Formats: sequence, structure tokens, C-alpha cells
Amino acid sequence: MTFSSHPQWSRRQILQSTGMGFGGLALASLLQQQGVLHSAAYGATSGSDVQNPLSSKPPHFAPRVKRIVHLFMNGGPSQVDTFDPKPMLTKYNGKALPSDSTLRTERATGAAMGSPFKFSKHGKSGIDVSDLFPNVAESADELCVIRSMHTDVPNHEPSLMMMNCGDSRLSRPSVGSWVLYGLGTENQNLPGYVVLCPGGRPTAESSNWRSSFLPGIYQGNHIDTEKTKVEDLIANINNPFQSARQQRAQLDLIQKLNAEHRTTRQYDPNLEARIQSFELAFGMQMEASDAFDVSQEPEMIREMYGEDLQGRQMMIARRLLERGVRYVQVYHGNGQPWDSHNNLQRSHERLAKQCDQAIGALLKDLKQRGMLEDTLVIWGGEFGRTPVVEVANSANPKASAGRDHNNHGFSMWMAGGGVKKGFVYGKTDDFGFKAVENRVHVHDLHATILHLLGFDHKQLTYRYAGRDFRLTDVHGHVVHDILA
Repeated sequence: MTFSSHPQWSRRQILQSTGMGFGGLALASLLQQQGVLHSAAYGATSGSDVQNPLSSKPPHFAPRVKRIVHLFMNGGPSQVDTFDPKPMLTKYNGKALPSDSTLRTERATGAAMGSPFKFSKHGKSGIDVSDLFPNVAESADELCVIRSMHTDVPNHEPSLMMMNCGDSRLSRPSVGSWVLYGLGTENQNLPGYVVLCPGGRPTAESSNWRSSFLPGIYQGNHIDTEKTKVEDLIANINNPFQSARQQRAQLDLIQKLNAEHRTTRQYDPNLEARIQSFELAFGMQMEASDAFDVSQEPEMIREMYGEDLQGRQMMIARRLLERGVRYVQVYHGNGQPWDSHNNLQRSHERLAKQCDQAIGALLKDLKQRGMLEDTLVIWGGEFGRTPVVEVANSANPKASAGRDHNNHGFSMWMAGGGVKKGFVYGKTDDFGFKAVENRVHVHDLHATILHLLGFDHKQLTYRYAGRDFRLTDVHGHVVHDILA
């Protein structure tokens, strides 16, 4: 008696195959003729092969940049204390603002609060930067400062979600997930989307880098950079029990079984993501140890960045970018965020001192390596802060000297390929509260980022729950005026 090596079909599988097979063939043929069915994301190629969803893919048109590093200042730095000087605010310091100034704030606020920091012009472009960022200011002629950003609400969680995912309420794929979905990665041995976030997670936690309804392989990979050893940064990066050859043989067997299982599941993208994660994990053992080991950097480079947490983060970010990682997000201000409701001068000084040297070094290092030409650097928080002092619940409100949340106007800057250098765009009112000229919503920022990567933001879509979704939903316009 002989037995088949193939599993027996259930009655349901037989009915599915015979009852719906002809209709499926007809539908596939029709979709292929119309150009709807393709293998760009994770579809079938030939036979039983499935294209790797992380394989490099071309965008809609020639891109200006290949990779992105997003420096996220968690908590919301103050625009009027960093990149948007307001002489009128200094003039009214300690006084009530003119009656025609409309300030809608989240909490009780008082008189105008002039910036305790001095602004100076830098570079040939003469961009104003406060003395909080002397190292960043040295690269002023590389910066494209947007002073007219605005978002929907003055609360951390929805504003973080909006900046990272394009929606302030619902679970949506993050920017990095969309980038990875659209472009794939240039290095199969490293995650295409890495989040460097020390000492815990920001408000909304992993929702800030999740893939949501996109296949799980496009989700961001969180690394706690507060840890210094590679084996602590990435769990199980080394296998002390098996050689690489033994692991490869074991994985080949597992993947063969997975492939057989996949054929009975109609190439489920979630299953495919799991299968590819095995390959990624194996590849990371070969390359991640090298990428995350900043001790390999020359002493001169380590001194330039600073051998502290932020210096280490920025060096890791650059090492990942030059190894083909598409999207790196670097968080600053987790344990002690830029959320300066009290003692703004002291807290902003401390926070800026922590990251200024490392950010300045990253800009210079990318440029000297020729990487800034096709890398986009983004700096900013989820919103800005009020130009008036927040009235704290204390016996002496004036002693607090902090600022409340402000979603109506704030600053961000970009540097690198595709954006104008030494350029300031947009304007807030005389006191820095509201964007009044060339206003840029977060949706517009996202549309512009995708454009620089070679995508029409209206065409980079994913079919889910009966409709086509995109990062910008039904909003967003490319800000052509900032493009080089």
C-alpha cells in the first residue's frame, strides 16, 4: 500500500477549488488585462514563487531622494525659541497681547512670554537660529525651514499619530511603512524601517510606527538605543548553539514547510510577512552586529558626534542609511520630552544640549560622504507651543514660565536632496501663534515627502476593506515652492 505525500483535502477545500476556481481564473485574467493585478507588493510571479515584499521597487517617477531620516523631537519644541524669532513677542514680554490677537489655547494662559534665547543669522542665507542650536546653525545653508506648519489638535497622542500616520484618531500605516511598501529596501539583511527610540516609547507607543492594514513586514522595527551592546539592542542576535550553516539548513526546511502551507492559504499577505520575517531575522545575524556597532567608527567621527546617547543614535542612523535602510526615525525627548509647560528656559536648554552636537554632526557627516544629496533629513515635533505663558496650578504662576501646546503654527526643517537650501518658507503671525502665510498642513508635508521619493501621493494606495487607502487620505498638496 502506498500513501500520498500530499495532505488530504477537506470537503471545504474541494468545494472552494472546484466551485470558485473558474470564476477566479476569469477574474484574474480580467484584472491582469486592466493592469490591476500585478506583483508589486507581494503577488505571485511564476509557478509557486512569491516575490519578496521587501525587494527594491521603482517609484512612479524619478526620485530626488532614496532614503529618509526623521529626527522626532517628542513633546513639541517651541518655534519662537528655536527657528522663528518674534521681536514683537519680546516687545510685549510680560504684557497682555493686543486685543485683536486671538489665542485659542488648551489651558489657561497669561501674558506674552518673550524668548529667553538670542537669535542670530547664520550662513550666507542668513537664516535665524536661536543659540539653543549652535551646531545645527553651522549647517544653516543646508536647511529648508518651514515656519508655517499646522495640525489639527493640541494634544500629544492625536498629533503624534497625525505626524507619523496621517490620521489623528484611527489606526493607519505609518509614513515609514508606506515608504517601505512603495520602495522596498536595498538591503535584505536589515529591516527597511528602523525606529531608534531610547528608554521606552512615546505617547501612542508602537502605533507611531505600525503597519496597520499593510502587511506586517512593513512595520517599523523598534530599537531601544539606551542599551549599548548589540546583543542587548537586538534580542537573540547571536545563536550560541548552531553555526550559520546549520541555521541555514534548518531555516530552509522550515521555509519549505511554510511554502507548502502558504499554497493552501491563497498567498495571504500576513502569512507571507511572517515567512519573510524568518529570512530577515537570519540575515540580521549576518549584518546587524556590524551596523549597530559604532565602536568601528574612527575616533574623529565619534568625537564629532559625541560619545553619548544622542551621538550614538545619530551614528547608528547614518550607518543604517548607508547600508540601504529606507526610513530611519530617531526619537529625542522620551523620558524628559520637549513638553515644557514649566521652566521652559531650563528644560529647552537641557534638551537642546543633548542633541544639538549630534544633529549638527549628522548633517556634516552626510554631506562629506556625498549622502546628503539623496537623503532627506526631517526635524520637528508633533506641534509647537504658545507665545504666551501658561498659568500653572501653583502659588506663583509666573515662576512656571512655560508654554502650552500649540497646533496652529510651528516650525520644522528639512535638509538634503530635492529641497531648497538656506531657505525659509511660510510665516506665523507677529507673535508666532498661528500660521498665516503659505500654510503647510501635515498632509501637505507627507505629500511632499512622497513626491521627493518619486511617488504621486494620490496613486500610492492599498486596497483594504473595500476602498483604496493612502497616506494622505483625501487631503494633501505637494509644496512645490520648497523643491529645488
